[in-house]
Amino acid sequence: MASARHGTERGTDPIADGKAEAITELMLEVAQCFFRIRALGQKAGLITSWGGGAFGFMRSLALLGPLTVPQIAQMRPTSRQRMQRLADELAAEGLVEFIDNPKHRRSKLVQLTRKGAARYGELNAQLLAIASTMGLALDEADIRKTAEVVRQLSDDVKLRSERLG
Repeated sequence: MASARHGTERGTDPIADGKAEAITELMLEVAQCFFRIRALGQKAGLITSWGGGAFGFMRSLALLGPLTVPQIAQMRPTSRQRMQRLADELAAEGLVEFIDNPKHRRSKLVQLTRKGAARYGELNAQLLAIASTMGLALDEADIRKTAEVVRQLSDDVKLRSERLG
C-alpha cells in the first residue's frame, strides 16, 4: 500500500504507469518485429532492397484501384517524393503505368498493368505461404485482436504526429 500511496503523492497513478510501460513494451516489440519482417520481405522479394515497399504500393492499387502518387503517400508515413521514386521504379519494370486523371490534368493516376497484377498475385501468394507457417501456437482470434490493437495504436500515433505538424 505504501508504494501506491507514494505514487499518488508524486502525482502518478500506478495503474496508468503499468499501462504506459505495457504500451512502451508493445511499441518496442512492434518496431523489432517490423525490422525483422522487412528483412524477411527483402530476402523474399516482397520489399525492394532500399526498403521501398513495392508490395504495399501494388497492394494499395490492387485493393483501391488507380490512385495518384500523393494519395498513396498520404496512406503511408512517407513523402510524396519517395512514393514517386517507387512508382517510377515499378513503371520501369512494367508493373504499373501512369494514366490520365479525369479529375486533375497534371496529377496522373497510377494503376497496375496486367504484368503488375500478376506479380502482385504472386507476391501475395508468397506472403500468405510465409504467414501460414508463422504463429502456429497462436489462436486466430488472438492474432486478429492483436492486429486491431496495433491498428488503434498506429492511428493514435498518426493523429499525434499530424498535430505536431
